[in-house]
Amino acid sequence: MKRYLYLWHRWLGILACLFMALWFISGVVMLYVGYPKLTPAEHLAHLPPLALDAKGAELAQVLQAADPLQAPSSIRLTTVAGEPRYILEYPGARKVAVELRSGLLALPTDSAEALAAAWQFAPGVAAQDRGAVDQDLWSLSRGLDADRPLHRVAIDDAERRLLYVSGTTGEVVRDATATERGWNWIGAWLHWLYPLRGIGIDGAWGTIVTYLALAATLMTALGLTLGLLRWRFGRPYRNGSHSPYQGVARWHHLGGMVFGVLAMTWIFSGLMSMNPWNLFRSAQPLSVAAYQGAMLDAAAFPLSAAQALQRFADDGLRARELEWRMIGGNGYIIGHDGGGRTRILSMAGQQVLRQFNPDTLQQAAWAIRPQRPMTVQLLQAYDFYYYAREPHSMLGHMQQRLPVLRVGFDDPAQTWLHLDLYTGAIVGQLDQPRRASRWLFALLHSWDWLPLLAHRPLWDLWMLLFSAGGLLISISGVVLGWRRLGRTLRSRRR
Repeated sequence: MKRYLYLWHRWLGILACLFMALWFISGVVMLYVGYPKLTPAEHLAHLPPLALDAKGAELAQVLQAADPLQAPSSIRLTTVAGEPRYILEYPGARKVAVELRSGLLALPTDSAEALAAAWQFAPGVAAQDRGAVDQDLWSLSRGLDADRPLHRVAIDDAERRLLYVSGTTGEVVRDATATERGWNWIGAWLHWLYPLRGIGIDGAWGTIVTYLALAATLMTALGLTLGLLRWRFGRPYRNGSHSPYQGVARWHHLGGMVFGVLAMTWIFSGLMSMNPWNLFRSAQPLSVAAYQGAMLDAAAFPLSAAQALQRFADDGLRARELEWRMIGGNGYIIGHDGGGRTRILSMAGQQVLRQFNPDTLQQAAWAIRPQRPMTVQLLQAYDFYYYAREPHSMLGHMQQRLPVLRVGFDDPAQTWLHLDLYTGAIVGQLDQPRRASRWLFALLHSWDWLPLLAHRPLWDLWMLLFSAGGLLISISGVVLGWRRLGRTLRSRRR
């Protein structure tokens, strides 16, 4: 039996150790340079203040022009290529843009408009059209599907950004700096095995990554078992060591004894990030449609965009973007400025608020499962399930502000919702499978543990030491595996 353990570990390792080495190297890069994205904060910071005149399409006209048969899931008013434009999003990753001044559908983005969008993003900076693509190395995210095709524009700013402009709305939806593009060749591009994308096997990419991670996890578990079997805890071997090996094999054995458990948890948690076999999908997901209380409809918003903008200005907010929301059957317009501040204009009382009253959001959430018990907690500090990360990290683009309202339901999956008091948005939905993912992926893979995150550089030292140990195991495994493979091939040739 022991012989088969050695054989499985050896031949799995010949393949898996190479990928493990790539994962550890690229993982270190990703600690500090993430895959390119345009965060909400960056999006707002590069917008000009909204400038509206009295003449412009009313909301009813906009909704009619966009889709008279379906209510949108969100409505924004922003500035695109120097002109105010409504952006409406619909279920199924669909976006529609409507010009404020004419009330007509915006035409598909062309090169001239893409350049104008780039000049708005970076005024006074030279821009060069790089053509349109459906996707490329830095635009593989599924979150961009509603914006394809994407127009690329290179701008000559200090960061030498490559901007991606939506072919649907004309907005800049992604920026990739020269630093991000350079480091990501050995960062996220390798870590997520993106070389397998775009070569005709995109449909199998997830399956390939899942089973490679599974093989690496099994190989590491076998290595730990064999390492313990070969380690003499009492009387040492003749060489005076508790390990019988010499040279690279000795480093592999010692590295596995010290870092093997951590390496296995990292590879296993990477496997969990792929949601293999839909382990973290809820069988009965909670529908939150009732939280709105009604569809987004013009009748709920008696004030025009220009009036809302003036109300926000009177309260000291120079809004760069307006957002229409229905919460508990009532209409609200949210104003966003360039520094992340918000204001709320209630259509019921027509007063400007800094935050929602928690009771208002609690009552709206109660409509999701009326007549059922619901727990409510106002979080004033981050905890294990609600916390912020750096913008470059995988989920760092998500705004996690405090205080936040957490409501829990007695549905089969015991779902929690996190409700943002500044916008009324549902910023997080956690059921039992997603809370399990929090433990098995986020905690074990990136060590999202508040005692470490709150005491940088302690987290950095932990992650770098962890990565160095995993790399030691992987590189020594690659050397040993290819030596064995070479001997086997030479023997067969003879």
